Amino acid sequence: MTNTATSIFNVKGDKVIWAIFVILAMFSLLAVYSATGSIAWKERGGDTEYFLIKQALLIGGGFVVAYLFHWMHYLKFSKAAPVLVVLAPLLLLFTLAYGVNINDARRWLEIPFTGMTFQTSDFAKIALVVYIARVISSKQDIIKDFNQAFLPIIVPIVIVCGCIAPADLSTAILLFTVCFLMMFIGRVDWKFLALLVMCGLVAFAFLIVIDMVFPNSNFVRVDTWTQRIQDFMFNSEGGYQIQQAKIAIADGGLIGQGPGHSIQRNYLPSPYSDFIYAIICEEYGLVGGLAVIGLYVTFFLRVVKMVTRSPKAFGSMLAIGLGMIIVIQAFLNIAVAVHLLPVTGLTLPLVSMGGTSLLFTCMSIGMILSVSRYVDKPRTANG
Repeated sequence: MTNTATSIFNVKGDKVIWAIFVILAMFSLLAVYSATGSIAWKERGGDTEYFLIKQALLIGGGFVVAYLFHWMHYLKFSKAAPVLVVLAPLLLLFTLAYGVNINDARRWLEIPFTGMTFQTSDFAKIALVVYIARVISSKQDIIKDFNQAFLPIIVPIVIVCGCIAPADLSTAILLFTVCFLMMFIGRVDWKFLALLVMCGLVAFAFLIVIDMVFPNSNFVRVDTWTQRIQDFMFNSEGGYQIQQAKIAIADGGLIGQGPGHSIQRNYLPSPYSDFIYAIICEEYGLVGGLAVIGLYVTFFLRVVKMVTRSPKAFGSMLAIGLGMIIVIQAFLNIAVAVHLLPVTGLTLPLVSMGGTSLLFTCMSIGMILSVSRYVDKPRTANG
């Protein structure tokens, strides 16, 4: 009985990934506690502890989710993939029609009796990556056949990304890019990859046409996309958000102003989510900013190392797909903060203040750890 209980509570899988998980969570608590000062005065009468406790509970719940998923055999995810990939576009379409409208975008569904909202694109990202990993791994012998391998991949990618794009173009592009890279890694023929890009461009053009035909529907956020691109291309200083982010990063210097001493949190929109990296740089300086980047790079390198040792193609594709989702999103968020890309609205995974998005990121890490857990077994058995 004691041995059984001990085995249940043992942490398995890649210890470095677990360590990075914990360190990023610590960064999150410190940064969110500091960055929510202004919103705490506006919404909670100065009660900053409310957001700290909320973030701590979410991170705690995220650890539970990651732990539970890391104990599951990753092949179970493959079995669930066909159901998940059908459910994802249905939820996305329902969200576009009946979702909660925040900042002129319908990305969220309200969870009854909880007061929380659920961003369906977070579920769709995991569902599509798991499905693509399943198809690529199960059809390696016929991966260059158009009807047998390519069509079962391209149709779900275009449908899911097309359902995400109207309300959240940046997430749709992120997911489309990761799926493209998974297909490239999975040895899909170049002509099929080119065709996938063409289908993506046609779907994007179709959304623009919808906005032109129904300009007042707010179904497609073309005006928002255009404004952000114009601010990036024709305004060397960037819009208001970017200007404040630059000030925060510059004020940080080498070692920063110290925890809780950010000034720009009072001026920077969404300092606790979209621009939390700027707050980290202001309070912890270049050292803190590079440390965060180093953690994401190390995380990805550990995933790549795991993939090269995985005995099954599905485990490799699943780990690399989920790993790319997390790391590419992190670097897109950082690139926006330093004005290398237009404003996207993508958060910094595991660090930004979040709700269900944080839990789904922890779920992804749990699935990656599940792969690493079973990858390590043969080596352990052989001594």
